[in-house]
Amino acid sequence: MDILTSIRAQIDAVRLPLYAVTVSAVRRPDTPLLLMLHWHGFRRDEAAGPEPARRRAVPGSALQLNPRWQALEEIDGAMLDAAWQLGAWDMERSVRRGCNDAGASAREAHECRQAFGDNPLAPGSDAHLVAEAPDRDELMQLAARRGYVRWLFRPVRSGLWRAVADDDTLDAEGGRTPPCPVAPRALGEPQRAPVVYRLGRIRRLLLP
Repeated sequence: MDILTSIRAQIDAVRLPLYAVTVSAVRRPDTPLLLMLHWHGFRRDEAAGPEPARRRAVPGSALQLNPRWQALEEIDGAMLDAAWQLGAWDMERSVRRGCNDAGASAREAHECRQAFGDNPLAPGSDAHLVAEAPDRDELMQLAARRGYVRWLFRPVRSGLWRAVADDDTLDAEGGRTPPCPVAPRALGEPQRAPVVYRLGRIRRLLLP
């Protein structure tokens, strides 16, 4: 499975630094994945008129990916590869139950909607997102029933974090050479603490 190529294509198209990359997947084989890229940048708010000048955050990008997969660990490996090559310090994987389950909290429903690109504060509005994901609403409804997994990393290469990166494994461009030496781990039960894969390393002694 190749997720990195899709990320790089979006980077080349948008040409803004990335704040974070997330992928959400329903816990059901062969369902589409939702890739979201969160950009660091602002644009003029046209709705505000010429005065006063106001700027709004650039909308994120949401892209539906349709690879064939049977085990969530396949997505885990593809995201580790992307996070490694884009220089992320770590990658976080969260396993969530369906928010339609008995006893699920309002917070769980809020997080599920966010994971699939919905804005709970402005239902029905996609102003926060530029989406090329025709099945996004259906995926969110299925995730509410079946549960989902969400991956998150913050890239250094082509990202906002390059200026503050302190990591001896990075090359001059803020990335790393494949293959990723970190192997996927088996998925745990929903609602457990997120799994954090440590990718970066500092070899030297840091003094205060």
